Amino acid sequence: MNAATENRIAFVGAGPGDAELITVKGARLLGEAEVVVYAGSLVDRELVRTYAANAQVFDSAGMTLEETTSALSEAVFAGKKVVRLHTGDPSIYGAIQEQMVELDRLGIGYEVVPGVTSAFAAAATLKQELTLPEVTQTVIITRLAGRTPVPERETLARTAGIGATMVIYLSVAMIEQVVVELLQGAYTEKTPVAVVARATWPDEQVVEGTLADIAARVKEAGIGKQALIIIGDVLSARREGLKAKSLLYDKGFSHEFREGVVG
Repeated sequence: MNAATENRIAFVGAGPGDAELITVKGARLLGEAEVVVYAGSLVDRELVRTYAANAQVFDSAGMTLEETTSALSEAVFAGKKVVRLHTGDPSIYGAIQEQMVELDRLGIGYEVVPGVTSAFAAAATLKQELTLPEVTQTVIITRLAGRTPVPERETLARTAGIGATMVIYLSVAMIEQVVVELLQGAYTEKTPVAVVARATWPDEQVVEGTLADIAARVKEAGIGKQALIIIGDVLSARREGLKAKSLLYDKGFSHEFREGVVG
């Protein structure tokens, strides 16, 4: 087996911002890496300095797909261990599929190491469960169409018809349009909304409101990028109380590990 076919490249999720939120495996692979190509516009360089202090580092913020592929492949063919470091989790808006296609073409092996995506970091900031009994058991991760189109069947207006918890990425700069489309679905002007900017970073911001006022609140806060929009009735649970509790810990509910107590 030659260097080109060995599993030498690891696509690693860096987490949402806080350097401690990278996985143990991700941190280990960074520590072993001799070359790191990282998304410098979103991943804190301090994370790279902490875990890959001795690696050769490329900031992909200003690089093309051809240039990142060249940096990765040259390192592999030189017999080096390589990490491609992405923000959050690589599988969510990570543009890793196109990179893997190029590596497949070159016969270069790779693995993907998941990370904490900002949706869950934002939920943690809000201390909010995204699925609640008798409210919603579904979370939709999506975005508004911009320079990257969205399939017609997946427009916000259509997916909003489900009424589930929705987490919207890459759209805060178009918050007014987001509101217009959401109101065409199952949500109303009273539906609660939270916007979390730069979740887990030192300059994290949280803006809360409803679909009636969230756009104005976001503009007033000066949030224009790197923010998630979370919509849904789960966000009112702290204020209005729970409609129902999970059966998992109910004393009368039997399951594989516990016999329920009746009466």
